[in-house]
Amino acid sequence: MKIRVGFGFDVHQLEYNHPFYVGGVKLEHHSGAFGHSDADVLLHAICDALLGAANLRDIGHHFKNTDERWKGISSLVLLEETVKLLNEKGWTIGNIDAMLCLEEPKINPHVPEMKKNIAKAGNISEEDISIKATTNETMGFIGREEGVVAYAVCLIEKI
Repeated sequence: MKIRVGFGFDVHQLEYNHPFYVGGVKLEHHSGAFGHSDADVLLHAICDALLGAANLRDIGHHFKNTDERWKGISSLVLLEETVKLLNEKGWTIGNIDAMLCLEEPKINPHVPEMKKNIAKAGNISEEDISIKATTNETMGFIGREEGVVAYAVCLIEKI
């Protein structure tokens, strides 16, 4: 069996009074990430990890922020499209391990719903998804709640 590992990273600025989507879940918070799509930093990092593992470049190559098709779109759609690209090359997802770094809001209560969303979009079991969160101990742009960061690693297997 052939396997590969991929790494993904994403960062978005936070804007006051803007919706905040993480893992396909709309979080209640005074600020939210903004970008061309729904700016779901977790899903973007996961997409980049998957694309990198399959040697399919990166999320910006496939879903350009100048393309109106992707403006305001749910990043769950981007994940579904990423999985299609992997499947076309004969790859399937083995597992995903992701880390969010933000001060607020607390992520733990939302992890089960995030895992459910990612499992459905990725066509994998919730058991194959790990989502963790940490703060930046009030340091830097994350600590000042100016931005949010996500990291992801994945394992893919040749079908």
